[in-house]
Amino acid sequence: MKHWIAIVVVALMLSGCSQKAAFEEIVDGTCSSEEAQLVEAHISAQIDAIAKEKWDSAYSYASPAFRSAVELDQFVFIIGTQYGMLIENQGYSFSSCTLANSQITQEVGVKSESGLTNLTYTLSVKDSVLGVESAVVGETDTQLAT
Repeated sequence: MKHWIAIVVVALMLSGCSQKAAFEEIVDGTCSSEEAQLVEAHISAQIDAIAKEKWDSAYSYASPAFRSAVELDQFVFIIGTQYGMLIENQGYSFSSCTLANSQITQEVGVKSESGLTNLTYTLSVKDSVLGVESAVVGETDTQLAT
């Protein structure tokens, strides 16, 4: 067990260093390959935690500003009432990632029984660390429902 804990701690430290280097200087425009990979990994970790209903973990990927405004129980309620596609997701994919005004916007397609729902995630970077600010639900293509 101690071995696994050590591996997780090292991985978190390395990912923190990687995030720091990638986000030290944010330049408006399209995300670099490294930035896009880190954004995708951050959002994926949150979506995967939501799908497993590991609420503390999912909440930890939110930005400090979000967490100061929204308590964990409110977060769980919001996800359950407005983002059910994340809980029951059958996969997701990433498209455009852009940087503007020190914020990152990432387009994510989430497949569920309802179809393919497009989400626009906004992330902030504070002290070179990513945090999810919001996810706006766009259109759902019900023709792709399973």
